[in-house]
Amino acid sequence: MIKSLKDYKNKKKKLIEYNKFYYDQNSPKIDDAKYDLLKKQLLIYEEKNKLSGHEKKVSDLVGFEPSKKFSRVKHKESMLSLDNAFEEGDIINFYKKVNNYLNLKEHTRLELFAEPKIDGISASLYYKNGEFYQGLSRGDGVHGEDITENLYTISEIPKKLKLTNIQQLTIRGEVYIKKSDFKKISDKFANPRNAASGSLRQKDSNNTAKIPLCFFAYGTIFGNHDIKNTQSEFLDFLKDNGFSVNPFSKIIKNENDLYKNYKDIENKRSKLDYDIDGIVYKINKFDLQKRLGNLTNSPRWAIAYKFSSEKGLSTIKNIEIQIGRTGALTPVAKIQPVNIGGVVVSNATLHNEDEIIRKDIRIGDTVLVQRAGDVIPNVISVERKKRPINSKAFIFPKKCPSCGSKVKKEYNENSKKFDAVARCSSEGFECEKIAIEKIKHFISKEALNIDGFGKKVVEKFWELNFIRYPQDIFNLDYEKIEKLEGFGQQSVENLKSAIKRSQALSLEKFIFSIGIRHIGQENAKILAKFFKSKKNLKKIIKVHSFYKELSELDGIGESQINSLKNFFENKTNKMVFEKLILILEISDFKIAEKGKFINQTFMFTGGLSKMSRSEAKQIVENEGGKVLGTLSKKLNFIVSGDAKPTIKKINQAKEFGIRVLTEKEWYKLINF
Repeated sequence: MIKSLKDYKNKKKKLIEYNKFYYDQNSPKIDDAKYDLLKKQLLIYEEKNKLSGHEKKVSDLVGFEPSKKFSRVKHKESMLSLDNAFEEGDIINFYKKVNNYLNLKEHTRLELFAEPKIDGISASLYYKNGEFYQGLSRGDGVHGEDITENLYTISEIPKKLKLTNIQQLTIRGEVYIKKSDFKKISDKFANPRNAASGSLRQKDSNNTAKIPLCFFAYGTIFGNHDIKNTQSEFLDFLKDNGFSVNPFSKIIKNENDLYKNYKDIENKRSKLDYDIDGIVYKINKFDLQKRLGNLTNSPRWAIAYKFSSEKGLSTIKNIEIQIGRTGALTPVAKIQPVNIGGVVVSNATLHNEDEIIRKDIRIGDTVLVQRAGDVIPNVISVERKKRPINSKAFIFPKKCPSCGSKVKKEYNENSKKFDAVARCSSEGFECEKIAIEKIKHFISKEALNIDGFGKKVVEKFWELNFIRYPQDIFNLDYEKIEKLEGFGQQSVENLKSAIKRSQALSLEKFIFSIGIRHIGQENAKILAKFFKSKKNLKKIIKVHSFYKELSELDGIGESQINSLKNFFENKTNKMVFEKLILILEISDFKIAEKGKFINQTFMFTGGLSKMSRSEAKQIVENEGGKVLGTLSKKLNFIVSGDAKPTIKKINQAKEFGIRVLTEKEWYKLINF
């Protein structure tokens, strides 16, 4: 019991000290039972006695200052995901895209490098003058968590390299647990990948050290490409410096070589002492990787060929309609749970109404369900002989199951057909399901990336009427949240910090986060570059001439323009947009300060012989310039390719006083 104010102050001082050791130094000084008893006594004293307004109460204390171990750190270069291939046609398409971008002949086959795709956790290691000094998780790809101390416990990560003459070196790889080691700790984790992930997020690295983590190094960043010329040479360099690299990595000359390698590794898969879920194929030459560059989410120079999809038979118990943030109605089969490739599947997508009709899928049917990699399981066929006698065809709803609005299919002028996807005709937050999905998109990893605010939390907060619009996230009642099951004082503080942190974001992320149909991450970046600041972006509501200017941008077409118009014509969308503009700290688009094409605009006509239009556009943008899709007096240069340039455009450009560059002059301009 606490007998006096002096006693209270002394014991509170002790509690603060214990908090410091527990939260900041991860080294508890007393056991949980004694800590809880001391805290309870202090709280009882506070309730019974009126304390001075200057006296900070125990009830106001939240642990200690946040651990620096998991601070967010920006990657030297973004850690991207990989595009997936599931069949030979996807591989041919990969070759085709590479050849098109580099303007190579159709049947050219560049040398690739193959590496088994480890089913683990990605990490990025930074070495300074040959010594390991920081390690980050992937995070959202742009920022990762500082997990240096936990990575330091892994013996396969060298703490010092043999070559110390490289000032800064970034190594990327995969943290994993061997199957044989996982058997010893399988009572604590669902699978090896979860075990690796959980171990790297331990606040106490001593706990991480108890888990037998391993590491395969697989690459570096563009900034370190000067060390070696190819991916294969770089892996030899890593091996020489003490890293483990996958022994099944090899050079691939053509697609026949690729398919043989794929089958060989797939046959060995079950015998390996670690989980793999496919093979990564990378363009071997670093200079070509750099030319190909990256899209927003993935590199152009690599693809992950996932192993064959796994299948299982099950029965459809029901067909439910899910509604996405753009109003798309997606039918989902609720099936009898079935184990497919080690994963219990209970839902399978049916894609759309046309697919249901084509396959004649009905409730009660026995169906073959396919699961391929990370792709949502889908129904591929119906076992007609097992169909119940009284089964009836599924009738797709004519009205939105959520809000009752009419369901419509849009007419596509290009194909002269109606779209396969049916949509709720509600445009904004008026439809409950659309509103929930819009909020989920807003807090997603690619948008605001609010830690601890997942999809289930959105659904729970909606159910409790805590949120109805994205802006409500920044005005939550944390006292009410703390009383909810699964939330405690510390988790609420973490959520509060994560929400506050998320308020600072780039203009392109903000544009993407508000969830306008047809505006993906690439389009959001184009729009951000055009508007430059949130002040200019805000004018889109009143200044309708923007739409004409936007139509001139390369990469913004009729679909995007119409989506923007529809979005901002909706009063609720407009209200949400204006509220968020005030709440969020939206940074201006970062315009290149250096580059030979700063404030210059280009247009291309005709084919180029040494590079694709896409690569030429990327070069202009990398040098701070802008590529327009239509002829305008604002244009500085029009580049006339040798292959079939549009003479009418060139003549019009000359009339406008725009400088016309021949293909030869273009190459000279960029030192190509």
